[in-house]
Amino acid sequence: MQQITVRVPGSTSNLGPGFDCLGVALRIHNSVTVIRSPSDEASHSRIVSDAAQQFFKQTRRRAFSFSCSIAERIPRCRGLGSSATVRLGILLGLNRLSGDPLDRLDVFRLCAELEGHPDNAAPASFGGFTVVKSYGSTSFAQDKRHMCAAVQRFEVAPRLHFVLLVPDLEIQTARARKILPSKISRVAAVESCANACAVTAAFASRDYEKMRGTFSDKFHQPFRARLIPFLPRVIAAAERAGALGAFLSGSGSAIAAVTLEAPEKIATAMARAAASPAATIITRADNRGAQVLPIRRLSSAIHY
Repeated sequence: MQQITVRVPGSTSNLGPGFDCLGVALRIHNSVTVIRSPSDEASHSRIVSDAAQQFFKQTRRRAFSFSCSIAERIPRCRGLGSSATVRLGILLGLNRLSGDPLDRLDVFRLCAELEGHPDNAAPASFGGFTVVKSYGSTSFAQDKRHMCAAVQRFEVAPRLHFVLLVPDLEIQTARARKILPSKISRVAAVESCANACAVTAAFASRDYEKMRGTFSDKFHQPFRARLIPFLPRVIAAAERAGALGAFLSGSGSAIAAVTLEAPEKIATAMARAAASPAATIITRADNRGAQVLPIRRLSSAIHY
């Protein structure tokens, strides 16, 4: 029997105006262990079984039985890429146990298809700050069978801190997408696109001070604030405390602030403004992405 563990970073995505395109890997991780051994496939969760089914279909390799365990450190349903870490961990684990038939880009694309959007899968796969261009269909959510994606990746300097407010509130991504309008005004779209370009340029050049005031968004945050009523005041509190900016992390409920200084002060201000049960996390970007640890051969194993 063989065992492999994959350590996958969580991520914050959208970064305000970069809806479904921008993401940053963070130094918070889930670890997924895959063991090639007899197993009751019915015991797998839906997210695990779907990833395995798509992997064997894509690679045309003979499916084998496996068990898995997940050491979770990333809160679920908070917009921090938890589901992407599980899917990517299963895919990379099965890929290595199958002799690596897919390269890292192909594994990322498969993960993005399973996710329905690429903005968490990309930073989890490659680390750093990522920009994803999708093509082959008009929307990741509309026709996942014909998706393809190109990724640009940039290292993030350790001087940049990410302050996360993680409320005691779960939000399902599907629910957060349903409340978005099908159309927005041209003025709103242009403003958001300009800000997304500014955020991207600041990360690419490492001139992070240029990000100040660029996280304003009209694509999704004004509508998702209905689900997270304290969002505007937490963002305002983070910026008053010195953050370069703050935004809803993914579809929420976590709120992320970016800063070059005083992360503890910003965390305190965000928690006070939320006036709701919440944890705070201060972290930096993970520039490595998912790490596949060496295969271990087992004489016996505990099955999960």
